[in-house]
Amino acid sequence: MESNIQQTEAEKLKVDVNVAQPGAITTITPPKPSPDQAWQEWVQPVSEFLSKLPDYVGGFFQSYQQPLITLALLLSGVITVKVTLAVLDAINDIPLLAPIFELVGIGYTAWFVYRYLLKVENRQELASQFESLKGQVVGKE
Repeated sequence: MESNIQQTEAEKLKVDVNVAQPGAITTITPPKPSPDQAWQEWVQPVSEFLSKLPDYVGGFFQSYQQPLITLALLLSGVITVKVTLAVLDAINDIPLLAPIFELVGIGYTAWFVYRYLLKVENRQELASQFESLKGQVVGKE
């Protein structure tokens, strides 16, 4: 009985070889990727991108330096205006502080009118001070 089993196994393992017709004897099955290989397929492109990121960012800032500076100045100007308005609103909410500031403003305006605008000599002095300041800011022509 054992010889019959060996004989049937031998028949199963028997391979017919045809020399006249070429072909593949065996087919190669690709190995199944291990979890480490699948992980490395994701990690490798990400690590390459992160290693080149400083070059990308530096090139971007070199290419668009002037528009980025302009954008930063505009953004900082908007933030400054918002903060200033918030501070003024907070000051305005303090009782009696807003009327005191209004009185100070009215007093300074009255002093300015009395000092510079009532007499001709004082108006000329103000005009010469204004021209001097304009020359310092704009430059002499």
